[in-house]
Order: sequence, then C-alpha cells, then structure tokens
Amino acid sequence: MTTNIEFKTRMNARLKMFALRIIKLFQSLPKTDEARIIGKQLLRSGTSVAANYRAACRARSGKEFYSKLSIVVEEADQALFWMELLTDAEIVPLSRMAELIAETEEILKIMATARKNTKIN
Repeated sequence: MTTNIEFKTRMNARLKMFALRIIKLFQSLPKTDEARIIGKQLLRSGTSVAANYRAACRARSGKEFYSKLSIVVEEADQALFWMELLTDAEIVPLSRMAELIAETEEILKIMATARKNTKIN
C-alpha cells in the first residue's frame, strides 16, 4: 500500500520527467512556423502539468488542492490536444508520439481520479 507522501513523491518525479520529455520534443520539432506555434502551446501546457501538481502538493486546504488538481487535469488535456494536432497535421509521425501520448493519457486518468477522490474541506 502506498502512502499519500510516497504517491506525491513518485508523481512529482514522474511529472518532472514528463515535462523534460515535452521540452526535448519541442527542441526537436521542425523549424516551421506551424510547428513552433503548436510546439510552444505544447511546451506551456506540458510543463505546466508538473508545475501545478507540485503546487497542489503544497496546498493549504482541500479546496486549494482540488483547484490545483483541476488545473493539472486541464493542462494535461490541452497537452494531449496539441500532441494530437502535431500528429494529425503530419508535423510529427504518430509512431514517434505514441508513447508520449499514452503517458499523457495515463497522467490525465490518474489526475482526474485523484481530483474525484479529493475531499474538499
């Protein structure tokens, strides 16, 4: 059984690695206008997932924790959208994005469940 502290520690590390993967992807995008514009949106939302989860872990109340988790869910969903757009526009091949998309979907499910299970006081 995992404690809340262990879960938060593991998620913070996982989300930081996720943010680093987003940064590496952004750095490798083609130097076209559309790739840069979409890439910057992905960079903002993808790195925001980790930053806002870290802030949630330092929340002073259940309401604040819930609010921060809501931002994490929103940003993860936006990151997923930008990844889908990169592949649908054939800027990045799906084969190259599949693992990162799967990780984003898993993070989104975990964070949505955590938010759902949060007791607001």
